[in-house]
Amino acid sequence: MTTLTIQIPDNDTELITTLLKKLNVKIVDPEKSPYDSEFVAEIKRGEKAYKSGKKGLRVDVENLWK
Repeated sequence: MTTLTIQIPDNDTELITTLLKKLNVKIVDPEKSPYDSEFVAEIKRGEKAYKSGKKGLRVDVENLWK
C-alpha cells in the first residue's frame, strides 16, 4: 500500500472525494492523530523546551535495563 498526500482546491473537494471513493481508495483525515492528545502535547512541550535551551532528561544507557 502506498500513502499519497494531495492538496486540492476547496471547490473540488466533493468531486475528488467521490472519485476516490468510486476507486475504493481509503481516505484518511490528516487532522486525526492515532496518538493520545495528552501524549502529543507532552512531546510538543519537550520539543519547545529543548529549542529554548533546556537540556531535557538524560538517561544512562548502560543502566537502562538494570
